[in-house]
Amino acid sequence: MQTSFTIALEPPRQLGVIRLLELSNAYAASLYPAESNHLVPVDELEQDSVSFFVARSGDTVLGCASLVGHPDGIGEIKRMFVDKVARGMKLGKHLLETLEKEAEQRGISIIRLETGIYQPEAIGLYRKAGYLEIPPFGDYKPDPLSLFMEKRLSD
Repeated sequence: MQTSFTIALEPPRQLGVIRLLELSNAYAASLYPAESNHLVPVDELEQDSVSFFVARSGDTVLGCASLVGHPDGIGEIKRMFVDKVARGMKLGKHLLETLEKEAEQRGISIIRLETGIYQPEAIGLYRKAGYLEIPPFGDYKPDPLSLFMEKRLSD
């Protein structure tokens, strides 16, 4: 596999992306009970308020991430996942930077996310990028298996 990749806005409903989302679903299901999984289905990723990014090496889908814009002007990261074959390429960092640039272009100054406590690599990535822990937000309920984070982007 090549070590170079591209990240671009793409529709989520395509074979390579669906495969990746299914891997993400299986991974989350292996770590958490159903009530602690807050995965967004493909049809919600196709909404106008969502910017969905795909990372590829050639035709191979390596990762994805989306930024969901909410009516209150806050953005939420959803469905960020990197295929295990691409781990170690700093793809998560690049996807996160892409989402932050997209947020700034869309006039979103606060980005929030929910992640699971059994994903130390993801938590470390977010903390290193300046995300801080916050209480549950939006429709989320307190969950001992969830960690909620936020980053305020510069104006």
